[in-house]
Amino acid sequence: MVDPESENHAPRAGRVGVRLDCLFHDSATPSAVNKIKQLLKDKPEHVGLKVGVRTRGCNGLSYTLEYTKTKGDSDEEVVQDGVRVFIEKKAQLTLLGTEMDYVEDKLSSEFVFNNPNIKGTCGCGESFNI
Repeated sequence: MVDPESENHAPRAGRVGVRLDCLFHDSATPSAVNKIKQLLKDKPEHVGLKVGVRTRGCNGLSYTLEYTKTKGDSDEEVVQDGVRVFIEKKAQLTLLGTEMDYVEDKLSSEFVFNNPNIKGTCGCGESFNI
C-alpha cells in the first residue's frame, strides 16, 4: 500500500486518477478523492497531499507522496471535491497529462499513476524513465 505515512512513498508507475493535464485541470476518480479525504481526516494540521518525483529505483524516477501543511511557492495546486493536491515544481513537466487513482485488490492497495510521458518502467513497476 502506498501511504504517505510509510517510508516507501513510491506508487506504481502505471494506471489511473487525479488528472493533471497541460493546464493542470483536475479530474479525479472517486476512489482517489475518497482515499485522500480518508488519509487527511485525522490530520487537521495538513491541508493536502504533495506529489513529486525523485531520482531513484532501477529505472531513474519514482513518484513521491507526502502530507503537506502549506502550499509551496512553486507548487501547482489541483483542487477537486474539497481535496487539495500539490505538484512540486520539479515534477510539473514530468506529470503533465498524468492521472492518479487509488486501487485496491485482494493483496494490495495503493495510489497508481497513468503517465503518458513514460518511455519505460522497471520490472517491478516502482520506477520509470521519461
